[in-house]
Amino acid sequence: MSKPFAWLKNFALLLALSLASCLSPAHAAFINGQNYVPLADWARANGLKCFWLKRGDEIVATNRTTRLVFDKDSRLVEVNGINVALSFPMAVDKGTPLIAQLDLNTAIRPLLFPPKAAEAKKITTICLDPGHGGKDTGNHTFWRSEKTYTLALALELCDQLKKVGFNVILTRSKDAYVDLPDRPALANRRGADLFVSLHFNATPTGKNEVEGPQTYCITPVGASSTDAQGEGANYGPTTANRVEQRSLLLAYQMERSLVQSLRVPDRGVRRARFAVLRDAAMPAVLIEGGYMTHPAESKRIYSATGRRQMSLAIVKGILAYQRLVSPPPPPRPTPKSLKAKTKQNAKNQFCIDPRVLPMF
Repeated sequence: MSKPFAWLKNFALLLALSLASCLSPAHAAFINGQNYVPLADWARANGLKCFWLKRGDEIVATNRTTRLVFDKDSRLVEVNGINVALSFPMAVDKGTPLIAQLDLNTAIRPLLFPPKAAEAKKITTICLDPGHGGKDTGNHTFWRSEKTYTLALALELCDQLKKVGFNVILTRSKDAYVDLPDRPALANRRGADLFVSLHFNATPTGKNEVEGPQTYCITPVGASSTDAQGEGANYGPTTANRVEQRSLLLAYQMERSLVQSLRVPDRGVRRARFAVLRDAAMPAVLIEGGYMTHPAESKRIYSATGRRQMSLAIVKGILAYQRLVSPPPPPRPTPKSLKAKTKQNAKNQFCIDPRVLPMF
């Protein structure tokens, strides 16, 4: 074989090997019908360092302000101490931890790199949705119904939100049944900036162990919900998916505030296509404020003092979200800037626009 053809053959071989290495699981993979990328590569590109924890099932990505903890084969990631549901589990192939690209786009980036404040309008009106009502009692424990305490929480929260300057809309203000689609429809019609649906949980088993809040936001397109009940990844886009990144950020701030303020276990930020979430045109969350079946947590739910604590935690979460996404107020003028402005105005009084000077 002549040298030119030998060189061409070697070049083709090197090109084939290069392409194979780019497509190998060490660099990328196709798992669960999803594109997976190396977690360490993504972390490095975004200023984080990756390392395995000693037990070998958890990997940490961290920098000065952020700590992400992933667990092998788990659909949960811990983001600065708060659990957030992934759409697909972290995978490990030949020792290389891999993360679904969809999760990077819909679960990780929106929390680490929130949308710029300039892109959002000021938050003025919040729609509160007390879960259940009327013939729909919700969860039952002895003689107590969930619908009673979601309304009581909503009324307390309404007062607290008004104190800090928000307008508040209620989907119900009494023990009345409201169809699920009518709840986000009211928020849409009234131009609410946020939608917050209030609920309480219950469990038939482990009543002494299961406690803590859960906060839900809309499921990303192409993924199944955390608690999928007959619906999976083939469910199409919803109205809520247009603002799903902001809904996730709101849910995260809510869960974080509830866990830290009430000092309760974190049951995580989860994803669902609940009817009250999927039709909301604004950032929307559904809060499960705790377990009516837990001996200690139920006392907080049933007491006015406990509901006030919960309301203050929710307000704190909303304010934290507002600081991240709302346009900052214009800076207040300082005495020095006022003095300079006055001086400039005085100077301008003696300025003549050259465009009106007489022509000679």
